[in-house]
Amino acid sequence: MSPVLAGVLQLLALVVALGLSYRPLGDHMARVYSSEKHYKPEKWIYKAIGANPNVEMRWPAYLRGVLAFSAVSVLFLYLLQRVQGSLPGSLGFVSIDPDQAFNTAASFVANTNWQSYYGEQAMGHVVQSGGLAVQNFVSAAVGIAVAVALVRGFARSRTGELGNFWADLVRGTVRILLPISVIGALVLVACGAIQNFAGIHEVGQFMGGTQQWNGGAVASQEVIKELGTNGGGYFNANSAHPFENPNGLSNLFEIYLILVIPFALTRTFGRMVGSIKQGYAILATMATIWLAFVGLMMWTEFAHPGPAFDIAGGAMEGKETRFGIGGSAIFSVSTTLTSTGAVNSFHSSNTGFGGGINLLGMQLGEIAPGGVGSGLYGMLIMAVIAVFIAGLMVGRTPEYLGKKIGTREIKFAALYILITPALVLCFTAASFVLDTPSHSMTNSGAHGFSEILYAYTSGANNNGSAFAGLNADTQWFNSTIGIAMLLGRFLPMVFVLALAGSLAEQTPVPETAGTLRTEKPLFTGLLVGTIMIITGLTYFPALALGPLAEGLAA
Repeated sequence: MSPVLAGVLQLLALVVALGLSYRPLGDHMARVYSSEKHYKPEKWIYKAIGANPNVEMRWPAYLRGVLAFSAVSVLFLYLLQRVQGSLPGSLGFVSIDPDQAFNTAASFVANTNWQSYYGEQAMGHVVQSGGLAVQNFVSAAVGIAVAVALVRGFARSRTGELGNFWADLVRGTVRILLPISVIGALVLVACGAIQNFAGIHEVGQFMGGTQQWNGGAVASQEVIKELGTNGGGYFNANSAHPFENPNGLSNLFEIYLILVIPFALTRTFGRMVGSIKQGYAILATMATIWLAFVGLMMWTEFAHPGPAFDIAGGAMEGKETRFGIGGSAIFSVSTTLTSTGAVNSFHSSNTGFGGGINLLGMQLGEIAPGGVGSGLYGMLIMAVIAVFIAGLMVGRTPEYLGKKIGTREIKFAALYILITPALVLCFTAASFVLDTPSHSMTNSGAHGFSEILYAYTSGANNNGSAFAGLNADTQWFNSTIGIAMLLGRFLPMVFVLALAGSLAEQTPVPETAGTLRTEKPLFTGLLVGTIMIITGLTYFPALALGPLAEGLAA
């Protein structure tokens, strides 16, 4: 079988699996967030944290819940790393330095999972399982909760109430993420991923010496890292490591885990707003961009000229022979178009255009299909922008799902889309103006520029993957990327929830002959075009200096 055919067959199998899961999972999530029933374990949690799940919240109260919970999570994870050397199960690893502990705490709470350390050489079992894995669950649940709050803003009228954050957080964790993770961990163990609490041991000779590895609860952390679009690896090689991702089957299953909730949330959206067709329109937009990016990535990685590439079946540098070009291309696009950040190949080793595709995927805002929750609310923000543009073209007040998009709403949407590019471009520019940060680059020229641009793009967009050539374990990068991750995660949530509150207060507008039909293919095309134009105008100069210059020079 040719490598190209193998890649196409993997893509087809993935599409079929996602299609079969779309309706049941999407409907289940709609029931979870619409139910008034509380299960007994959930009641125990509410009692422990002192929350009343039946009290409806307006957007400022909902936001305070998000920020308070996240702030406590950052503090807890920071302190856990700082005292690691005194904890049992630390495997002899010392406590983490302050700047790196801050970076890691910010990273995992912000659902970014950027890592400036070698996981198997820095973190013991307690920090990995009791700290990082826990944040993989709750940070994902926070993202879904904010998305559901925005959906309620569209679905409700004449009220400012968006639900209860604590109920949404607990339900997302207990009823959605935990059950799927248990099943997924069993699948990964069956595929060959490890699951233990073993200590450090020697595994054989390596270049004249012995090689040491430590065990860990890898399968259980791997499944929620992908399912929650988190991305942090138990080992430095991440999903290229055989303990995390043993074979082609596990690789395809992990890609499925990354995509299944973000795509299915469009069905949840359609159910909750009372129009399945509206969910299909958002799904079509996400799927169009994702399939286009996968196709472009496969083309640029398979078709790179030269005899070495022809013999290898494509650009195999930095890729696992277990997965090949096809499995690596689908994985890298799926992680950079979501907020996952897991990698099964070195993105720095991609062709110039291939690296640019990964960068552009994050710069779109990771909305195709995006992270759990963040992808849906990011795409809905873009839909608001798209109907506003359409309204300007025909001289009509824009409407979306029966809600008028006025001055207040468009200001919230505009602020949302401006925050992340400002963080990325300002921090990238500062890194080149100052002397010290540029010393961390392994490469010079266009590729070196891409290393730093990729780092801040990944951090501010809460992705977490890296170009692999940048030494980010410095005070400058640990601090600034940590700040970019926190601001890139929580500042947009402020405007999402403010928009949700504004929409929920409105009286629905009746549909007329002049109303833009947002469930039609025409709107899908308009939405795709809006996304690409906004991103292109924002990032094209930076992309031209990095991956485009490198690709054209190859």
